[in-house]
Amino acid sequence: MTVRVRDVINMLVEPVEQINHTVDKLLYGNDNDLVIGIVTTFMMSHDVLKKAKSLGANLIISHEGVCYSHHDNFKTSLINDPVWQEKERFIRTSGMNIFRFHDYWHRYQPDGITQGLIESLNWESYVIEQEPAYTVIHIPEMQMKDVAEYVKSRLGIEYVRVMGNATMTCQRIGILVGYRGNGNTAIPLFEKHSLDLMIYGEGHEWETPEYVRDALEQGRQKALIVLGHAESEKPGMMALKNRLKHIYPNIPVYHVSERPLFNII
Repeated sequence: MTVRVRDVINMLVEPVEQINHTVDKLLYGNDNDLVIGIVTTFMMSHDVLKKAKSLGANLIISHEGVCYSHHDNFKTSLINDPVWQEKERFIRTSGMNIFRFHDYWHRYQPDGITQGLIESLNWESYVIEQEPAYTVIHIPEMQMKDVAEYVKSRLGIEYVRVMGNATMTCQRIGILVGYRGNGNTAIPLFEKHSLDLMIYGEGHEWETPEYVRDALEQGRQKALIVLGHAESEKPGMMALKNRLKHIYPNIPVYHVSERPLFNII
């Protein structure tokens, strides 16, 4: 059975009602091309592009865009930038089809990215509430430092950033992926769901972390673990790889991870 790029795209967006304003689209390529190999990734970095080509794939499904902005509207500003010029030249000469899969994956029920993170943490049985922007879990008692070490081990990451008493007991945890750590989204959840701990990807440092700082100063038992944007969302794109392998057993499907963004020195 032949599978074309448009077939994969239609399959991915079909479970969700049409989104009129979305970043999800075929950024490069031809939707009539036959699919010979698929790569899922969180971020379409230049090293991911090279690895995808070396694997013989011609369809990359990326959660984030290619041009250093959420809406990929930075291209006009970078038209003479040598870094962007080289990256785009590689894309165009590689014959690669690149599909951005962001909004629709987040609109799955449950959210495909959040569910991938929870599955990677092996916390599916602890879920007590799922909302579009977050999930609440209730785990057996663990100290905050042990939760942090567990998360690092399960996700294969070298470090997380934490706030709070390392030995405080945690049970009720809020999970927010990506950029959902901003104050408007995250802060109200502490009281609404009586959270001991919040785990999120990233957010403004002067919002939720400052709320936690004040809570600690007041003697309140609150804690925060910040994973990083990619670290919180990569598991969802790895879960997508597994889904695609099941749907297209005759097409090679891979997940390619970008290198960690920061080093600790």
